[in-house]
Amino acid sequence: MSLGSPLKRVDAEAKVTGHARYTDDHQMHGMRYAKYVRSPLAHAYVTAIDTYAALALPGVEAVFTYQDVPELRFPTAGHAWSLEPAKRDVADRQLLTQHVRHYGDGVAIVVARDALTAERAAALVEVVYQELPVIATAQGALAPDAPLIHPEGNTLKKSEISANQPKEAISSADFQLSAHFQTPVIQHCHMEGVTCFAYMEQPDHIVIVSSTQIPQIVRRTVAQALGMPWSNIRVIKPYIGGGFGNKQDVLEEPMAAFLTQKMGGIPVKVELSREECFFASRTRHAFSIDAELGLNHDGILTGYQLNVLSNTGAYASHGHSIASAGANKISYLYPRSAFGYSALTHYSNYPAAGAMRGYGAPQVAFALECLLDDAAEKLSLDAVDVRLLNAARSGDINPVNHKKIYSAGLVECLEKGRELFEWNARKAACKNQTGDLRRGVGVACFSYGSNTYPVGVEIAGARMLLNQDGTVNLQIGATEIGQGSDTVFAQMAAETLGIPFEHIRVISTQDTDITAYDPGAFASRQSYVAAPAVMQAASELRSKILAHAELISHQPQWGLTLLNGNVVMAAQPEMVLMSVAEVSMHAYYHQEIGAQLLAEISHKTTTNPPAFGCTFVDLSVDIPLCKVTINKIINLHDSGRILNPQLAEGQVHGGMGMGIGWALFEEMIIDEKTGVVRNPNLLDYKFPTIMDLPDLDCAFVETYEPQSAYGHKALGEPPIISPAPAIRNAIRMATGVSINTLPITPKTLFAEFVQAGLIRE
Repeated sequence: MSLGSPLKRVDAEAKVTGHARYTDDHQMHGMRYAKYVRSPLAHAYVTAIDTYAALALPGVEAVFTYQDVPELRFPTAGHAWSLEPAKRDVADRQLLTQHVRHYGDGVAIVVARDALTAERAAALVEVVYQELPVIATAQGALAPDAPLIHPEGNTLKKSEISANQPKEAISSADFQLSAHFQTPVIQHCHMEGVTCFAYMEQPDHIVIVSSTQIPQIVRRTVAQALGMPWSNIRVIKPYIGGGFGNKQDVLEEPMAAFLTQKMGGIPVKVELSREECFFASRTRHAFSIDAELGLNHDGILTGYQLNVLSNTGAYASHGHSIASAGANKISYLYPRSAFGYSALTHYSNYPAAGAMRGYGAPQVAFALECLLDDAAEKLSLDAVDVRLLNAARSGDINPVNHKKIYSAGLVECLEKGRELFEWNARKAACKNQTGDLRRGVGVACFSYGSNTYPVGVEIAGARMLLNQDGTVNLQIGATEIGQGSDTVFAQMAAETLGIPFEHIRVISTQDTDITAYDPGAFASRQSYVAAPAVMQAASELRSKILAHAELISHQPQWGLTLLNGNVVMAAQPEMVLMSVAEVSMHAYYHQEIGAQLLAEISHKTTTNPPAFGCTFVDLSVDIPLCKVTINKIINLHDSGRILNPQLAEGQVHGGMGMGIGWALFEEMIIDEKTGVVRNPNLLDYKFPTIMDLPDLDCAFVETYEPQSAYGHKALGEPPIISPAPAIRNAIRMATGVSINTLPITPKTLFAEFVQAGLIRE
């Protein structure tokens, strides 16, 4: 059995030994390098631009300004194309802009023989700006006299969801509670930065090599940006050093394609510095949430209402889909209560926000899980008991989309977590505390989908080819970005085929001219959506192998099976007739019969089961120092059948670390008056290192999802969702202070503790 085993990653040795080749490892003769001229203002018009000094610098080959780029506007969000125009992403980008909309917006770009010369030349371009008022908040963006960031207005989109009359359900409850919550702008901080290069292999055919999560979407978007047929663009994705959603946007690929086109097809590289990644790639949306709920004395949640303002920054990117997705993802959590949700996404003069791990769910779950905890505390109810009463169960119906929940292990996660964490004993130890050092425990839950259906089309492709030596090449459209998808695909293929895991070679490089179609890595979709394609391709290849084995052995195909890379009698599996390698050699080289044995499947998925889970945390708060120390933290997950326990644990640990960072450390400090990013580097932007994280613990409650090809559900993004509210809830237990603004840094704690009278100024 391959699935369910903690098998080693198929790319592990290549990555740790340095054999894996990333985008920056691919060099081409004659490569040129590009560097942007970026605005020091967050909102302005360019009134004049002088490139003379830059062009005079030796080694500079071209300077292009906003006047030189196509007037075409294009979207950048990593969503599959929609046949319905109203459902397509907002096209509000140009390659360069005269109307500067955020600090660091690109107004010109230099191409030179080396990166240093390009950087020096960019500094020589003289630009005159007409400064405009900076808009930082929803109040500023939505004011009647607000200057327009885009011609269509400052409101990107708004939506409402209502199920089971939430207002009436809340008002009829024994107890009502409301609060305001605020989450910050943060950056993904993936190890590998934003980088790509492009060249032309034919007069009308552009090749782009990029560190991207979405090669097929990059192909389409670049074609849109340049006004070319989609088939004229080829995108190659080599190994990638992380993305976390930032690279679920089309970033610098259109510019690289434009530059190689303008430069006669020579290779041109566009690479962002770490500082540029902060303000010129994408960030997580800041949410402002007004929340209200109703809770009965017996702990039954009657209903809740969340009203969200989402700040998408200067450009739409994923825009309103983040805010709306947050609602859809948590609607499975407490499905027997009424649910109300309104959201408005607005532009601002902040750096553009886009997809980030969790896709709106962390912000929304933070508000809901904190407010529920506060309500339980005010009614003297146990926080775990309240969640057990209201948690989703198998057979429940989602009140928003009316879909049945077939597998739900949330109750089991809470019960197992309470036992492993020793909730009752730890909670009892936190009572009647005084002094400067206090302890608290907290819990929070989440639900999350396994793909984007029915909002987006979910399609995946797989191709399998039997080699002469009996091994199999698996070419998959789904993109490996560090999450381990290639490994579980190899496990799926091995299990369905009946050959050893070591005999599956996954071709990790995606090439849009060659690889089967898949929109990319996002929405925790890949293992779920690609699994049917892998299963069907493996089943088809298996049938072809057995059919050819029948020709050789003169045994009926129905009496044969594959086991450990051999053709055996189904009724007597110990009787080996021949190896798969022998079948393959015969199929390839017999003069009259056989052929190369291969299979290719493209499959659309129309189911989207939710994953569930929770976080338990024990922490200490040093009140005078405004310092939080996590003593113990554990995540519990229902992700259906666990395909590879070792990889699953790694995913959970990584997500927990990011969740702790979001809760206690991370924020992009942006001056609201000027829009300038004050900490665009890894020195001043604080996120947890290995020295800052506690021991991370996790456990799984295995269910079996009947809609899934192999019984599994989403796991990639869910681990990040519940740590922050659990940490906040533990801080409330320790101090009595409800802190509703993230991150909970010493600065935040000091202000809250002063207001609560715990610290005197």
